[in-house]
Amino acid sequence: MVTTAPPKFDVMTLPWPADWAALFGHDQPLILEIGFGRGQFLLHLAQSYPDHNVVGIEISNRCLTDVERLLARQRIANARVIFAMAETALAHLFVPQSLEAVHINFPDPWFKTRHSHRRLMQRETLDALVSRLKPGGMLYLATDILEYAEMSAALLAETPGLTNTLATPWSEALPGRIITKYEAIAHREGRPCHYFAYRRNSTPAPHVPVIQEQPMPHLVFSSPLTLEDIAAQDERAPLGRIEPAPGMYIHFMRMWRSGRHLMFETHIKEPTIDQHMALIVSARDDGMYTVQMSTLGHPRPTEGVHGAVRALGEWLMAIKPGARVVVQKVL
Repeated sequence: MVTTAPPKFDVMTLPWPADWAALFGHDQPLILEIGFGRGQFLLHLAQSYPDHNVVGIEISNRCLTDVERLLARQRIANARVIFAMAETALAHLFVPQSLEAVHINFPDPWFKTRHSHRRLMQRETLDALVSRLKPGGMLYLATDILEYAEMSAALLAETPGLTNTLATPWSEALPGRIITKYEAIAHREGRPCHYFAYRRNSTPAPHVPVIQEQPMPHLVFSSPLTLEDIAAQDERAPLGRIEPAPGMYIHFMRMWRSGRHLMFETHIKEPTIDQHMALIVSARDDGMYTVQMSTLGHPRPTEGVHGAVRALGEWLMAIKPGARVVVQKVL
Protein backbone atom coordinates (compact mmCIF):
# COMPACT_ATOMS: atom_id res chain seq x y z
CA MET A 1 0.00 0.00 0.00
CA VAL A 2 1.37 3.42 -0.96
CA THR A 3 1.07 6.11 1.69
CA THR A 4 1.34 9.80 0.99
CA ALA A 5 3.64 11.72 3.31
CA PRO A 6 1.99 14.75 4.93
CA PRO A 7 3.19 18.22 3.98
CA LYS A 8 6.35 19.41 5.70
CA PHE A 9 5.81 22.32 8.07
CA ASP A 10 8.35 24.82 9.34
CA VAL A 11 7.91 27.71 11.77
CA MET A 12 9.65 29.91 9.19
CA THR A 13 7.04 29.21 6.48
CA LEU A 14 3.81 28.97 8.50
CA PRO A 15 1.68 32.07 9.14
CA TRP A 16 2.31 33.88 12.45
CA PRO A 17 0.14 32.98 14.31
CA ALA A 18 -0.68 29.65 12.69
CA ASP A 19 -4.19 28.98 11.42
CA TRP A 20 -4.58 25.57 13.04
CA ALA A 21 -8.11 24.99 11.76
CA ALA A 22 -6.88 25.47 8.20
CA LEU A 23 -3.78 23.36 8.82
CA PHE A 24 -5.77 20.39 10.13
CA GLY A 25 -8.87 20.93 8.03
CA HIS A 26 -11.09 21.22 11.13
CA ASP A 27 -11.16 23.12 14.41
CA GLN A 28 -10.48 20.95 17.48
CA PRO A 29 -8.76 21.56 20.83
CA LEU A 30 -4.96 21.65 20.58
CA ILE A 31 -2.40 19.49 22.38
CA LEU A 32 1.31 20.34 22.03
CA GLU A 33 4.30 18.05 22.52
CA ILE A 34 7.67 19.82 22.69
CA GLY A 35 10.53 17.66 21.41
CA PHE A 36 8.76 14.48 20.26
CA GLY A 37 11.91 12.52 19.38
CA ARG A 38 11.03 9.17 17.79
CA GLY A 39 7.32 9.99 17.95
CA GLN A 40 6.01 7.15 20.15
CA PHE A 41 4.38 9.50 22.66
CA LEU A 42 3.05 11.80 19.90
CA LEU A 43 1.40 8.84 18.18
CA HIS A 44 -0.09 7.76 21.53
CA LEU A 45 -1.55 11.26 22.06
CA ALA A 46 -3.08 11.36 18.58
CA GLN A 47 -4.66 7.92 18.99
CA SER A 48 -5.83 8.57 22.56
CA TYR A 49 -7.42 11.94 21.74
CA PRO A 50 -9.06 11.59 18.31
CA ASP A 51 -11.22 14.65 19.08
CA HIS A 52 -8.10 16.82 19.53
CA ASN A 53 -5.47 18.15 17.14
CA VAL A 54 -1.95 17.22 18.22
CA VAL A 55 1.04 19.39 17.30
CA GLY A 56 4.59 18.17 17.75
CA ILE A 57 7.63 20.41 17.45
CA GLU A 58 11.18 19.19 16.98
CA ILE A 59 14.56 20.44 15.70
CA SER A 60 15.98 17.08 14.59
CA ASN A 61 15.44 16.64 10.86
CA ARG A 62 15.82 12.88 11.17
CA CYS A 63 13.11 12.69 13.83
CA LEU A 64 10.84 14.93 11.77
CA THR A 65 11.23 12.76 8.66
CA ASP A 66 10.76 9.49 10.57
CA VAL A 67 7.64 10.69 12.39
CA GLU A 68 6.13 12.18 9.23
CA ARG A 69 6.42 8.71 7.67
CA LEU A 70 5.06 7.05 10.81
CA LEU A 71 1.96 9.27 10.81
CA ALA A 72 1.42 8.57 7.11
CA ARG A 73 1.73 4.79 7.58
CA GLN A 74 -0.67 4.83 10.52
CA ARG A 75 -3.06 7.14 8.64
CA ILE A 76 -3.09 9.60 11.54
CA ALA A 77 -5.08 12.65 10.47
CA ASN A 78 -5.11 14.63 13.73
CA ALA A 79 -1.34 15.13 14.21
CA ARG A 80 1.14 17.50 12.57
CA VAL A 81 4.87 17.83 13.15
CA ILE A 82 6.70 21.14 12.76
CA PHE A 83 10.35 22.11 12.61
CA ALA A 84 10.69 24.72 15.36
CA MET A 85 12.46 25.69 18.53
CA ALA A 86 10.05 25.72 21.48
CA GLU A 87 10.64 29.41 22.21
CA THR A 88 9.97 30.33 18.58
CA ALA A 89 6.82 28.23 18.30
CA LEU A 90 5.33 29.55 21.54
CA ALA A 91 6.02 33.18 20.65
CA HIS A 92 5.01 33.11 16.99
CA LEU A 93 2.58 30.23 16.29
CA PHE A 94 0.24 29.98 19.28
CA VAL A 95 -2.11 32.67 20.56
CA PRO A 96 -2.88 33.04 24.30
CA GLN A 97 -5.24 30.43 25.79
CA SER A 98 -5.06 28.18 22.73
CA LEU A 99 -3.62 24.96 24.22
CA GLU A 100 -5.47 22.26 26.17
CA ALA A 101 -2.26 20.53 27.23
CA VAL A 102 1.51 20.72 26.78
CA HIS A 103 3.81 17.69 27.14
CA ILE A 104 7.57 18.04 27.60
CA ASN A 105 9.32 14.67 27.68
CA PHE A 106 12.95 14.40 28.75
CA PRO A 107 14.31 17.74 27.55
CA ASP A 108 18.05 18.10 27.04
CA PRO A 109 19.52 19.02 30.45
CA TRP A 110 22.46 21.05 29.06
CA PHE A 111 24.68 20.13 32.00
CA LYS A 112 27.51 22.63 31.42
CA THR A 113 27.10 25.99 33.13
CA ARG A 114 27.93 27.91 29.97
CA HIS A 115 25.09 26.08 28.18
CA SER A 116 22.45 26.58 30.89
CA HIS A 117 20.77 29.38 28.89
CA ARG A 118 19.76 26.75 26.32
CA ARG A 119 17.61 24.78 28.77
CA LEU A 120 13.95 24.66 27.85
CA MET A 121 12.79 25.24 31.42
CA GLN A 122 13.52 28.95 31.79
CA ARG A 123 11.38 31.70 33.31
CA GLU A 124 10.61 33.34 29.94
CA THR A 125 9.59 30.04 28.33
CA LEU A 126 7.45 29.04 31.31
CA ASP A 127 5.69 32.41 31.22
CA ALA A 128 4.92 31.83 27.54
CA LEU A 129 3.57 28.35 28.31
CA VAL A 130 1.28 29.74 31.02
CA SER A 131 0.04 32.39 28.58
CA ARG A 132 -0.73 29.82 25.87
CA LEU A 133 -2.55 27.33 28.14
CA LYS A 134 -6.31 27.55 28.49
CA PRO A 135 -7.72 27.84 32.03
CA GLY A 136 -7.75 24.27 33.32
CA GLY A 137 -5.18 23.19 30.74
CA MET A 138 -2.37 20.85 31.80
CA LEU A 139 1.42 21.08 31.67
CA TYR A 140 3.27 17.77 31.91
CA LEU A 141 7.04 17.44 32.29
CA ALA A 142 9.16 14.28 32.52
CA THR A 143 12.89 14.04 33.17
CA ASP A 144 15.32 11.36 34.33
CA ILE A 145 17.83 13.95 35.58
CA LEU A 146 17.43 14.73 39.28
CA GLU A 147 19.17 18.12 39.00
CA TYR A 148 16.82 19.08 36.17
CA ALA A 149 13.82 17.99 38.24
CA GLU A 150 14.99 20.09 41.19
CA MET A 151 15.56 23.14 38.98
CA SER A 152 12.16 22.69 37.33
CA ALA A 153 10.40 22.20 40.66
CA ALA A 154 11.78 25.52 41.90
CA LEU A 155 10.66 27.33 38.73
CA LEU A 156 7.19 25.78 38.77
CA ALA A 157 6.70 26.57 42.45
CA GLU A 158 7.39 30.23 41.65
CA THR A 159 4.79 30.28 38.84
CA PRO A 160 1.48 31.61 40.24
CA GLY A 161 -0.46 30.68 37.09
CA LEU A 162 0.11 26.95 37.62
CA THR A 163 -1.14 24.62 40.36
CA ASN A 164 0.57 21.34 41.18
CA THR A 165 -1.91 18.45 40.88
CA LEU A 166 0.40 16.04 42.73
CA ALA A 167 0.89 15.69 46.48
CA THR A 168 4.65 16.17 46.05
CA PRO A 169 6.74 18.42 43.78
CA TRP A 170 7.04 15.47 41.38
CA SER A 171 6.19 11.79 41.22
CA GLU A 172 8.24 8.81 40.07
CA ALA A 173 5.18 7.31 38.38
CA LEU A 174 2.22 8.81 36.52
CA PRO A 175 -0.78 6.47 36.17
CA GLY A 176 -2.02 5.99 32.62
CA ARG A 177 1.15 7.29 31.00
CA ILE A 178 2.62 5.31 28.11
CA ILE A 179 6.22 4.20 28.68
CA THR A 180 8.39 5.30 25.78
CA LYS A 181 11.52 3.52 24.60
CA TYR A 182 13.67 6.17 26.27
CA GLU A 183 11.89 5.69 29.59
CA ALA A 184 12.23 1.91 29.37
CA ILE A 185 15.99 2.30 28.82
CA ALA A 186 16.23 4.68 31.79
CA HIS A 187 14.45 2.18 34.03
CA ARG A 188 16.68 -0.69 32.90
CA GLU A 189 19.76 1.40 33.63
CA GLY A 190 18.49 2.27 37.10
CA ARG A 191 17.64 5.93 36.43
CA PRO A 192 14.33 6.89 38.07
CA CYS A 193 12.08 9.19 36.07
CA HIS A 194 10.50 12.28 37.59
CA TYR A 195 7.05 13.40 36.44
CA PHE A 196 5.33 16.76 36.92
CA ALA A 197 1.65 17.57 36.35
CA TYR A 198 0.50 21.19 36.72
CA ARG A 199 -2.89 22.73 35.93
CA ARG A 200 -3.44 26.25 34.62
CA ASN A 201 -5.39 28.11 37.29
CA SER A 202 -7.36 31.38 37.24
CA THR A 203 -4.40 33.64 38.08
CA PRO A 204 -3.89 36.13 35.23
CA ALA A 205 -1.17 34.99 32.86
CA PRO A 206 1.94 37.04 32.09
CA HIS A 207 1.50 39.26 29.06
CA VAL A 208 3.27 37.37 26.27
CA PRO A 209 1.94 38.72 22.95
CA VAL A 210 2.11 36.79 19.70
CA ILE A 211 5.03 38.17 17.71
CA GLN A 212 4.01 38.68 14.09
CA GLU A 213 6.25 39.51 11.17
CA GLN A 214 6.80 43.13 10.21
CA PRO A 215 6.58 44.71 6.73
CA MET A 216 9.57 44.04 4.50
CA PRO A 217 12.43 46.43 5.37
CA HIS A 218 13.70 48.53 2.50
CA LEU A 219 16.19 51.36 2.08
CA VAL A 220 17.16 53.45 -0.96
CA PHE A 221 20.19 55.74 -0.82
CA SER A 222 22.53 57.71 -3.01
CA SER A 223 26.29 57.81 -2.48
CA PRO A 224 29.34 59.24 -4.26
CA LEU A 225 30.95 55.82 -3.80
CA THR A 226 30.89 53.06 -6.38
CA LEU A 227 30.02 49.48 -5.50
CA GLU A 228 33.75 48.70 -5.67
CA ASP A 229 34.45 51.47 -3.15
CA ILE A 230 31.85 50.09 -0.75
CA ALA A 231 33.23 46.55 -1.07
CA ALA A 232 36.75 47.80 -0.29
CA GLN A 233 35.48 49.70 2.75
CA ASP A 234 34.04 46.53 4.23
CA GLU A 235 37.53 45.00 4.31
CA ARG A 236 38.93 47.99 6.24
CA ALA A 237 35.98 48.70 8.55
CA PRO A 238 33.76 45.60 8.91
CA LEU A 239 30.51 46.07 10.78
CA GLY A 240 31.11 43.03 12.99
CA ARG A 241 28.67 42.41 15.85
CA ILE A 242 26.29 44.93 17.39
CA GLU A 243 23.69 44.65 20.18
CA PRO A 244 20.86 47.10 19.42
CA ALA A 245 18.53 45.88 22.19
CA PRO A 246 18.57 43.59 25.25
CA GLY A 247 18.56 39.94 24.22
CA MET A 248 19.34 40.77 20.59
CA TYR A 249 22.51 40.85 18.56
CA ILE A 250 23.27 41.32 14.88
CA HIS A 251 26.48 39.84 13.51
CA PHE A 252 27.60 40.90 10.02
CA MET A 253 29.85 37.99 9.17
CA ARG A 254 31.09 38.15 5.57
CA MET A 255 30.54 40.09 2.35
CA TRP A 256 30.56 38.91 -1.28
CA ARG A 257 30.32 40.80 -4.58
CA SER A 258 28.39 39.48 -7.54
CA GLY A 259 27.92 41.81 -10.48
CA ARG A 260 25.79 44.76 -9.34
CA HIS A 261 25.16 43.34 -5.87
CA LEU A 262 26.90 43.03 -2.50
CA MET A 263 25.70 40.26 -0.21
CA PHE A 264 26.26 40.55 3.55
CA GLU A 265 25.99 37.25 5.41
CA THR A 266 24.16 38.14 8.62
CA HIS A 267 23.27 36.29 11.82
CA ILE A 268 20.39 37.85 13.76
CA LYS A 269 19.64 36.55 17.25
CA GLU A 270 16.45 37.71 18.95
CA PRO A 271 14.86 36.47 22.19
CA THR A 272 12.36 34.30 20.31
CA ILE A 273 14.03 33.55 16.98
CA ASP A 274 17.44 32.95 15.44
CA GLN A 275 17.98 33.73 11.73
CA HIS A 276 20.96 33.24 9.44
CA MET A 277 20.30 35.22 6.29
CA ALA A 278 21.66 37.67 3.72
CA LEU A 279 21.21 41.40 3.26
CA ILE A 280 21.67 42.69 -0.28
CA VAL A 281 23.03 46.05 -1.45
CA SER A 282 22.16 46.50 -5.14
CA ALA A 283 23.19 49.17 -7.64
CA ARG A 284 20.19 50.60 -9.52
CA ASP A 285 20.02 51.89 -13.08
CA ASP A 286 19.35 55.43 -11.80
CA GLY A 287 22.67 55.50 -9.91
CA MET A 288 21.14 54.87 -6.49
CA TYR A 289 21.38 51.81 -4.27
CA THR A 290 18.87 49.64 -2.44
CA VAL A 291 19.34 47.71 0.81
CA GLN A 292 16.95 44.84 1.45
CA MET A 293 16.78 41.29 2.79
CA SER A 294 17.26 38.32 0.52
CA THR A 295 14.33 35.90 0.44
CA LEU A 296 16.61 32.88 0.01
CA GLY A 297 15.91 30.41 2.80
CA HIS A 298 12.56 31.96 3.86
CA PRO A 299 13.78 34.58 6.37
CA ARG A 300 11.06 36.51 8.18
CA PRO A 301 11.07 40.32 8.51
CA THR A 302 11.26 40.60 12.28
CA GLU A 303 12.24 43.56 14.44
CA GLY A 304 15.82 42.25 14.40
CA VAL A 305 15.92 42.13 10.61
CA HIS A 306 14.71 45.72 10.49
CA GLY A 307 17.48 46.59 12.94
CA ALA A 308 20.05 44.89 10.70
CA VAL A 309 18.90 46.79 7.59
CA ARG A 310 18.94 50.04 9.57
CA ALA A 311 22.47 49.35 10.92
CA LEU A 312 23.79 48.47 7.48
CA GLY A 313 22.25 51.65 6.08
CA GLU A 314 23.82 53.77 8.81
CA TRP A 315 27.22 52.23 8.08
CA LEU A 316 26.83 52.94 4.36
CA MET A 317 25.88 56.56 5.08
CA ALA A 318 28.92 57.07 7.31
CA ILE A 319 31.56 55.87 4.85
CA LYS A 320 31.85 59.17 3.01
CA PRO A 321 30.13 62.59 3.20
CA GLY A 322 27.54 63.18 0.53
CA ALA A 323 25.55 59.98 0.97
CA ARG A 324 21.86 60.43 1.73
CA VAL A 325 18.81 58.27 2.32
CA VAL A 326 16.07 58.69 -0.29
CA VAL A 327 13.56 56.08 0.93
CA GLN A 328 13.60 54.38 4.33
CA LYS A 329 11.06 51.75 5.32
CA VAL A 330 12.49 50.35 8.54
CA LEU A 331 11.25 50.32 12.11
